[in-house]
This record gives sequence, structure tokens and C-alpha cells, in this order.
Amino acid sequence: MADLALANPRAPKRPAARRSNFELYSWLFMRISGLALIILVLGHLLIMNILDGGVHRINWGFVAGRWASPFWQFWDLAMLWLAEIHGGNGLRTIIDDYARKDSTRFWLKIVLYVSMALILAVGTMVIFTFDPNMPAN
Repeated sequence: MADLALANPRAPKRPAARRSNFELYSWLFMRISGLALIILVLGHLLIMNILDGGVHRINWGFVAGRWASPFWQFWDLAMLWLAEIHGGNGLRTIIDDYARKDSTRFWLKIVLYVSMALILAVGTMVIFTFDPNMPAN
């Protein structure tokens, strides 16, 4: 009787593809940054809108006094960066889920990344170059 063993496949064996943990880290970042943003934003809203007269006291002098302190500069910078990266990561996920063509997905992500970089650059520049001694108009 003939041996019924299968012959070796003709395709060469390839090493297993390297798997990236980017999506895992992205998912984890969304949870951690979301919790941090809750604290930062609620603190911001409480200080800016509720305590000591609320929004009626916010003017040039208030902002100048606030940003003269490195603590408040860091607070606002952390809020800006976390909100921008958190939102950009969420939008990246939406683009991956709903863009059908690879070229559409590519260009939407390019627009997203460029806009994120510009907003982060301008926002960071404003926070660090703000001159509290500049006269108000």
C-alpha cells in the first residue's frame, strides 16, 4: 500500500512577524490620560469658573498673575498636551475604523498629525512666551 504522507509545502517558512504593542499602549494611554484630564479639567473649571467670583474676575491681569507661576504654566501645559494627544489618538482610531481606502486613511492621518503638531507648538509657545508684564489694551 502506498504511503499517504503529505509532502512538504513549497512555500518557504517565514519567521513570525514582529508584533507591535502600539495599540495596547495606545489603549492604556487613553485610560490614564482620561483620568488625568478629569482631574486637570475639573480643577481648571472649579478655579476659573466657580471660586472667587467666577468668570467675572477673569481678565488680562488674572491670566498674567496665573501664568507668572510655573505651577499654573505646567498645569495648563499638561492639560493642553494630554487633551491634544488624547483627542488625536481617539481620532486616529476613528480614521482606522472608518476610512476604507489605504490612501484615504494615510492622508487623513497626515492632516491629523500636522494639525496636532501645529496646535501643540502654538499652544506651548503661548504658555512659555507669555509676558505677564506686557501692558493690557
